[in-house]
Amino acid sequence: MSLSKGLKRKVDNDNRAYKEEWRDNFAFILPGFTNGKPMCLICNEVIAVCKGYNIKRHHETKHGSFNVAYPLLSEARKRKIQALSEGYAKSSRILMRGLTSQEKATSASLKASWLLARHNKPFTDAELFKDVMIAVLEEIADDKSMDGVIASVKQIPLSARSATRRIDALSNAVQGAVISDLNHAKYFSLAVDESTDNTDVAQMCVFVRYFDGKEFKEDLLAFIPLEGQTTADIIFTKLSERFERLSLSFEKVNLLVTDGAPAMVGKHRGLVSRLKEVAPQMQGLHCLIHQSVLCARLSGELKGIMDKVMRIINFIRGTSSTQHRLFRQLVADSEEATHGDLLLHNGVRWLSKGKALERFCALLDEVKIFLRSGKRAADHLVLIEDDEFMANVAFLADTFGHLNTLNLQLQGRGKTIVDIVEKLQSFTAKLALLDSDMSTGSLLHFNTLKTRAAGRVTGLMVEFIKQLRANFASRLEDFSVPRDVIAFVRDPLAIRSSGELSSLAKTVLPSLDEAKFEMELIDFQTTSLVKDAYRSAGSVSDFWIACSEEYGAIKKLAMYVLTMFPSTYTCESAFSSMNAITTYERNRLTNENLENCLRISVTSVTPDIKKIATSGKCQFSH
Repeated sequence: MSLSKGLKRKVDNDNRAYKEEWRDNFAFILPGFTNGKPMCLICNEVIAVCKGYNIKRHHETKHGSFNVAYPLLSEARKRKIQALSEGYAKSSRILMRGLTSQEKATSASLKASWLLARHNKPFTDAELFKDVMIAVLEEIADDKSMDGVIASVKQIPLSARSATRRIDALSNAVQGAVISDLNHAKYFSLAVDESTDNTDVAQMCVFVRYFDGKEFKEDLLAFIPLEGQTTADIIFTKLSERFERLSLSFEKVNLLVTDGAPAMVGKHRGLVSRLKEVAPQMQGLHCLIHQSVLCARLSGELKGIMDKVMRIINFIRGTSSTQHRLFRQLVADSEEATHGDLLLHNGVRWLSKGKALERFCALLDEVKIFLRSGKRAADHLVLIEDDEFMANVAFLADTFGHLNTLNLQLQGRGKTIVDIVEKLQSFTAKLALLDSDMSTGSLLHFNTLKTRAAGRVTGLMVEFIKQLRANFASRLEDFSVPRDVIAFVRDPLAIRSSGELSSLAKTVLPSLDEAKFEMELIDFQTTSLVKDAYRSAGSVSDFWIACSEEYGAIKKLAMYVLTMFPSTYTCESAFSSMNAITTYERNRLTNENLENCLRISVTSVTPDIKKIATSGKCQFSH
């Protein structure tokens, strides 16, 4: 008995196949879809086992009269079975057409929701999209040819709730693609910053930079609400929980760049120090753009001058709506005015000082005319008619103009630490030129000072330029990555001291094989093919991506450095999108919905919408 149980036959193992003669003999067909079972064309009943005896018994037991009406091998039987087959095929097409229409409507809904989130629009605008499409189609349709299209548009599910579900599915698809890439990446860097949204909830933004095998990517990893305190311990706990939920490891993180706040860079309990306890290989970096802004922080007398200029601007723009309106009318009537209004200053905006001062100096004549005709403006008028005061204002306008040019060069997604350091070193050299230009009185690079203040140079100006040079020199001494390593990645053919370079490279990448690195470097720098490839490469990143695996140790170091974030620009940019999403009219938006909308708004990943539409994750409903 035990033997018979062990040899028990299973139907699935019989490999039974459908035979074509069953169609003519028993009116049975095999549907074309996956795992289809033999089906009777007469009653549409399905036989579980593809076995001739079972099919014959079904036909003779239930459809004996069919054989009498349509004898075997007769022309009438052939025509009848052909008609039954065509009827089944037609009904199948109708069913499949319905399923395809449903998938198309879902796909259209997903695309509409994608555009909605990409442009930071409310979910309720989705229904407006549909109403607009229907109104336009009805207007341009001059016959019945568009009725089907209009009917299809009406079937697209675009209610606010549907848009919420669609955006959730799209966000999950985007995040899934990023997590998949991170799991395959050798290492990645993080940019972390925190800001408060319009509902007074602190939001921690976490961006990730990595190489996906083809190109370097920067994408949103997490957007984490901090409802209470924003201490380093809380930030570390929240970030660790998110990493655990996403099944990611800090062991792959090579660098963490922050805005330099105490909670981030505190020596003992800051986020960087806490993470280093978990991942010793990780480096910390204070955002290089923030550092460049801190280098130009005003103090003493120059800060007082800046404050007085802002008070004049605020007096004109903020005293009353009428006063501001009259000033704009004065400017509009002026034939010499190059701008339409003054700009307010915001201390947390990188370009604010330079832009506000530039506009003030450009509209100085109009400001004087307006103050002379206004009330309670005597004190402000005395200031702008003081030659020394206006000389210092013109100097600040020129100086912050140069700083704004630098800042714009540092901004942008896809900037590598090599690119940023190169721009900062270049600007440090330019400061020496500005110092010389100021000392000699040539003022080739201080056009506003030369034209608006007759080239009047004060000791305060000279001292500020010298202090600016010192600030940049001191702050640019440490990039977390040695200068020589950055210089090597930027120009690998210029470095000659392989022994010293390999030691520095080892401090950056502890797993680097120094001996192999030194031997590869000699071959690398003496091969003409490498030199030709470097000259023809579009960028540093393109050169190293295309670099041969023959130089594995060298390429490993370069790719390690190029995956590092140089600044928190991506986070700052995301906060601008956050403010556009969480308006005061959308103050009931949940933190989860905010993260989903923001992820879609800032991502470089394009999800497979057709795959989402056919995966069953999006139900067909309004």
